[in-house]
Amino acid sequence: MRRFAKTLALSILIATITGCAADRVVLLPNADGSKSALVLKTKTGEQVIDQPYQALNVNKSGSISLDKESPESVRNRYGEALDAQPKRPTSYIVYFVTGKDEIAQQSLVVVEKVKADLKTRKAPEIVVIGHTDRVGNVEGNDDLSLKRANVMRKILLANGITADRIETAGRGEREPLVPTDDEVSEPKNRRVEISVR
Repeated sequence: MRRFAKTLALSILIATITGCAADRVVLLPNADGSKSALVLKTKTGEQVIDQPYQALNVNKSGSISLDKESPESVRNRYGEALDAQPKRPTSYIVYFVTGKDEIAQQSLVVVEKVKADLKTRKAPEIVVIGHTDRVGNVEGNDDLSLKRANVMRKILLANGITADRIETAGRGEREPLVPTDDEVSEPKNRRVEISVR
Protein backbone atom coordinates (compact mmCIF):
# COMPACT_ATOMS: atom_id res chain seq x y z
CA MET A 1 0.00 0.00 0.00
CA ARG A 2 2.85 2.42 0.79
CA ARG A 3 4.45 1.80 -2.60
CA PHE A 4 1.13 2.51 -4.28
CA ALA A 5 0.72 5.74 -2.32
CA LYS A 6 4.25 6.91 -3.26
CA THR A 7 3.66 6.08 -6.90
CA LEU A 8 0.28 7.79 -6.84
CA ALA A 9 1.69 10.92 -5.21
CA LEU A 10 4.42 11.25 -7.81
CA SER A 11 2.03 10.48 -10.63
CA ILE A 12 -0.35 13.16 -9.42
CA LEU A 13 2.55 15.59 -9.18
CA ILE A 14 3.46 14.88 -12.77
CA ALA A 15 -0.16 15.22 -13.86
CA THR A 16 -0.52 18.58 -12.15
CA ILE A 17 2.60 20.01 -13.76
CA THR A 18 1.40 19.48 -17.30
CA GLY A 19 -1.06 22.35 -17.33
CA CYS A 20 -4.75 23.15 -17.50
CA ALA A 21 -5.77 21.95 -20.98
CA ALA A 22 -5.21 18.29 -20.17
CA ASP A 23 -3.65 16.22 -17.45
CA ARG A 24 -1.07 13.50 -17.89
CA VAL A 25 -0.29 10.72 -15.43
CA VAL A 26 2.85 8.62 -15.80
CA LEU A 27 3.47 5.44 -13.77
CA LEU A 28 7.11 5.38 -12.72
CA PRO A 29 9.00 2.23 -11.72
CA ASN A 30 9.59 1.45 -8.06
CA ALA A 31 13.23 1.68 -6.99
CA ASP A 32 13.17 -1.91 -5.74
CA GLY A 33 11.67 -3.28 -8.97
CA SER A 34 8.38 -4.28 -7.35
CA LYS A 35 5.14 -3.98 -9.27
CA SER A 36 2.66 -1.17 -8.82
CA ALA A 37 -0.50 -0.01 -10.55
CA LEU A 38 -2.68 3.04 -10.77
CA VAL A 39 -6.41 3.31 -11.46
CA LEU A 40 -7.56 6.64 -12.85
CA LYS A 41 -11.30 7.35 -12.72
CA THR A 42 -13.06 10.26 -14.36
CA LYS A 43 -16.73 11.03 -14.94
CA THR A 44 -16.49 9.29 -18.32
CA GLY A 45 -14.71 6.09 -17.32
CA GLU A 46 -11.63 4.54 -15.77
CA GLN A 47 -8.28 3.16 -16.93
CA VAL A 48 -5.64 1.02 -15.20
CA ILE A 49 -1.93 1.31 -15.87
CA ASP A 50 0.39 -1.30 -14.41
CA GLN A 51 3.60 -1.08 -16.41
CA PRO A 52 6.41 1.41 -15.81
CA TYR A 53 6.25 4.42 -18.11
CA GLN A 54 2.67 3.83 -19.18
CA ALA A 55 0.88 7.16 -19.31
CA LEU A 56 -2.68 8.41 -19.28
CA ASN A 57 -3.89 11.63 -20.87
CA VAL A 58 -7.11 13.16 -19.56
CA ASN A 59 -8.78 15.93 -21.55
CA LYS A 60 -11.15 18.60 -20.22
CA SER A 61 -14.21 16.42 -20.81
CA GLY A 62 -12.69 13.59 -18.76
CA SER A 63 -11.87 11.26 -21.64
CA ILE A 64 -8.82 9.09 -20.96
CA SER A 65 -6.32 7.91 -23.54
CA LEU A 66 -3.46 5.47 -22.98
CA ASP A 67 0.06 6.47 -23.98
CA LYS A 68 3.68 5.42 -23.32
CA GLU A 69 6.73 7.34 -22.14
CA SER A 70 10.38 6.30 -21.96
CA PRO A 71 12.90 6.90 -19.17
CA GLU A 72 14.52 9.57 -21.35
CA SER A 73 11.28 11.37 -22.18
CA VAL A 74 10.23 11.38 -18.50
CA ARG A 75 13.63 12.80 -17.51
CA ASN A 76 13.41 15.47 -20.23
CA ARG A 77 9.84 16.46 -19.44
CA TYR A 78 9.75 16.13 -15.64
CA GLY A 79 13.40 16.22 -14.59
CA GLU A 80 13.02 19.32 -12.43
CA ALA A 81 10.08 17.83 -10.51
CA LEU A 82 11.86 14.50 -10.09
CA ASP A 83 14.97 16.22 -8.76
CA ALA A 84 12.90 18.17 -6.23
CA GLN A 85 11.70 14.99 -4.50
CA PRO A 86 13.23 14.07 -1.18
CA LYS A 87 15.42 10.97 -1.08
CA ARG A 88 13.56 7.74 -0.50
CA PRO A 89 13.52 6.41 3.06
CA THR A 90 16.09 3.75 3.89
CA SER A 91 16.34 1.21 6.69
CA TYR A 92 19.34 -0.41 8.31
CA ILE A 93 19.86 -3.14 10.90
CA VAL A 94 22.85 -3.07 13.22
CA TYR A 95 23.45 -6.23 15.26
CA PHE A 96 24.81 -6.34 18.81
CA VAL A 97 26.89 -8.68 20.95
CA THR A 98 24.81 -10.93 23.18
CA GLY A 99 23.85 -9.33 26.47
CA LYS A 100 25.72 -6.09 25.70
CA ASP A 101 25.26 -2.69 24.12
CA GLU A 102 28.34 -3.34 21.96
CA ILE A 103 27.95 -3.34 18.17
CA ALA A 104 28.82 -6.70 16.60
CA GLN A 105 31.96 -6.55 14.47
CA GLN A 106 30.13 -7.53 11.26
CA SER A 107 27.75 -4.56 11.66
CA LEU A 108 30.41 -1.86 11.74
CA VAL A 109 30.19 -1.64 7.94
CA VAL A 110 26.45 -0.95 8.28
CA VAL A 111 27.17 1.90 10.69
CA GLU A 112 29.45 3.42 8.03
CA LYS A 113 26.65 3.09 5.44
CA VAL A 114 24.27 4.93 7.76
CA LYS A 115 26.80 7.75 8.20
CA ALA A 116 27.34 8.00 4.44
CA ASP A 117 23.58 8.06 3.77
CA LEU A 118 23.06 10.85 6.28
CA LYS A 119 25.67 13.01 4.56
CA THR A 120 23.47 13.02 1.44
CA ARG A 121 20.35 14.29 3.25
CA LYS A 122 19.71 17.93 4.09
CA ALA A 123 17.26 17.45 6.96
CA PRO A 124 17.02 13.77 7.86
CA GLU A 125 14.47 12.35 10.26
CA ILE A 126 15.76 9.25 12.02
CA VAL A 127 14.00 6.61 14.11
CA VAL A 128 16.26 4.28 16.11
CA ILE A 129 14.65 1.25 17.77
CA GLY A 130 16.58 -1.19 19.95
CA HIS A 131 15.71 -4.88 20.39
CA THR A 132 16.98 -7.93 22.28
CA ASP A 133 16.64 -11.67 22.05
CA ARG A 134 14.63 -13.56 24.71
CA VAL A 135 17.54 -14.41 26.99
CA GLY A 136 17.09 -12.71 30.38
CA ASN A 137 14.10 -11.06 32.02
CA VAL A 138 11.70 -8.63 30.35
CA GLU A 139 12.74 -5.61 32.41
CA GLY A 140 16.43 -6.18 31.81
CA ASN A 141 15.82 -6.61 28.08
CA ASP A 142 13.78 -3.40 27.96
CA ASP A 143 16.71 -1.57 29.52
CA LEU A 144 19.28 -3.23 27.23
CA SER A 145 17.28 -2.48 24.08
CA LEU A 146 17.12 1.22 24.97
CA LYS A 147 20.87 1.24 25.73
CA ARG A 148 21.50 -0.25 22.27
CA ALA A 149 19.33 2.42 20.64
CA ASN A 150 21.24 5.09 22.55
CA VAL A 151 24.57 3.72 21.32
CA MET A 152 23.41 4.45 17.77
CA ARG A 153 21.98 7.80 18.83
CA LYS A 154 25.40 8.83 20.20
CA ILE A 155 27.06 7.82 16.93
CA LEU A 156 24.56 9.92 14.98
CA LEU A 157 25.04 12.92 17.26
CA ALA A 158 28.83 12.60 16.89
CA ASN A 159 28.33 12.77 13.13
CA GLY A 160 26.52 16.09 13.15
CA ILE A 161 22.89 15.03 13.43
CA THR A 162 20.99 17.24 15.87
CA ALA A 163 19.09 15.63 18.74
CA ASP A 164 15.73 16.93 17.51
CA ARG A 165 16.12 14.82 14.35
CA ILE A 166 16.52 11.51 16.23
CA GLU A 167 13.75 9.52 17.88
CA THR A 168 14.83 6.54 19.98
CA ALA A 169 12.93 3.68 21.60
CA GLY A 170 13.60 0.28 23.11
CA ARG A 171 11.26 -2.62 22.41
CA GLY A 172 13.05 -5.24 24.48
CA GLU A 173 12.24 -8.78 23.38
CA ARG A 174 8.71 -7.96 22.15
CA GLU A 175 9.34 -7.69 18.38
CA PRO A 176 11.73 -10.46 17.34
CA LEU A 177 12.85 -10.85 13.75
CA VAL A 178 13.09 -14.57 14.44
CA PRO A 179 10.43 -15.88 16.86
CA THR A 180 11.94 -18.14 19.54
CA ASP A 181 11.06 -19.71 22.84
CA ASP A 182 12.05 -17.91 26.02
CA GLU A 183 15.77 -18.03 26.91
CA VAL A 184 16.82 -18.85 23.33
CA SER A 185 19.79 -16.84 22.09
CA GLU A 186 19.09 -15.53 18.56
CA PRO A 187 21.67 -13.16 17.00
CA LYS A 188 19.18 -11.61 14.54
CA ASN A 189 17.01 -10.43 17.41
CA ARG A 190 19.88 -8.53 19.10
CA ARG A 191 19.64 -5.49 16.90
CA VAL A 192 18.92 -1.83 16.39
CA GLU A 193 16.71 -0.84 13.47
CA ILE A 194 17.44 2.56 11.97
CA SER A 195 14.95 4.25 9.64
CA VAL A 196 16.16 7.33 7.79
CA ARG A 197 13.93 9.71 5.83
